[in-house]
Amino acid sequence: MLQSLRQHLFCKPHMARRLVVLLVSVTLMGFGIAVFDQLAFGTDPCSVLTLAISRKTGVEFGHIQLLFNIALFAIIICMKEIRRIGLGSLANMVLVGYAADLGSFLLTRIHPLTGETLLMRSVIFVPTMLLFLVAVAFYMVVDLGVAPYDALPQIIAARTKISFTIVRVSWDIAMIILGFLLGGVVGVVTIVTGFCVGPVVTAIADHFRKYFD
Repeated sequence: MLQSLRQHLFCKPHMARRLVVLLVSVTLMGFGIAVFDQLAFGTDPCSVLTLAISRKTGVEFGHIQLLFNIALFAIIICMKEIRRIGLGSLANMVLVGYAADLGSFLLTRIHPLTGETLLMRSVIFVPTMLLFLVAVAFYMVVDLGVAPYDALPQIIAARTKISFTIVRVSWDIAMIILGFLLGGVVGVVTIVTGFCVGPVVTAIADHFRKYFD
């Protein structure tokens, strides 16, 4: 069992390269969430909910993000689908939220974005969105496992034989609705991340997967 788990986590080609890209990617994802939050253009569906919970409870976003993913992780364990979890899953669970907290801390003290004009916020949004999508794509391309939030729709689709697209869209919409009801901000970022991650991942994978095989 332990040997199998060790092979699942570590025995992939170019592990050092994969780990470096993974850590950079999840850190950039966290910083992206911090920028989106200050721009008030919404965030990805998962963060819409966890940011709303963070604000409602006064608990730091990183803590809420981690606890939320631990709860989903526990469900995955109960479903005996631990094979879908890897180092990438753990990195996402732990680092994205705390990187976002660090990004918010730095922005607040160096140059808060909340007071910028709509035009300036739009100018900042475009490169941040592109960088965020590329970071998400590389996080997936290194193939070290996905976050529990992403793994659960895969499991549900596989077990129910319902189209993964239908399950994933329904899952994201449910998170968005819950987040919105709790006071979360839904905006252009929420829409773009919902529709653009797939094509960007495909494009990145076509050009860069060879560097990890």
